[in-house]
Amino acid sequence: MESFKWLSLFTVIGLLHSPTVAVAEDLPREAVLPMRLAEKAAAVAVEKCAKDGYKVTAAVVDKAGGIRVQLRGDGASPHTVDSSRKKAYTASSTGRATSEWAELMVKAPHLHSLGKMNENILMLGGGLPIQIGNEVVGGIGVGGAPGTHLDDACAQAGLDAIGAAHKAPAGQ
Repeated sequence: MESFKWLSLFTVIGLLHSPTVAVAEDLPREAVLPMRLAEKAAAVAVEKCAKDGYKVTAAVVDKAGGIRVQLRGDGASPHTVDSSRKKAYTASSTGRATSEWAELMVKAPHLHSLGKMNENILMLGGGLPIQIGNEVVGGIGVGGAPGTHLDDACAQAGLDAIGAAHKAPAGQ
């Protein structure tokens, strides 16, 4: 019986230390927002706002919230760098337009703590998720126009330029 205990112990130890071989089909797959699309979306958003007379910054993040590209338009205020990034992060991580969150928080004050989940969340209009096909692959955020509905319009122009699904709230 004693030898059986040792044999079992060695078997368990052997199983724990045996190498596991991963194969390609075991790895998870997810869509990645290509850099060329991120650059185009940000550039079009900044250009749209500039044509309308607004000095903005546009940020595009990937699905995990990492910055893919950020463009600060000529004359855009320094705070627009942070606000555009945070709007893009919020839209990407929640899969909803930041204008929707802002409206929801006005209607349901008990949700205010959602805006304090981490230092990257900004529940202020101007951020839209980037959805290609059925998958959210990132977010775009625009900051600096004199009204969040205007930030939304410029972000939407960026989405339109890359063929991403329209995510701006109705009435924007």
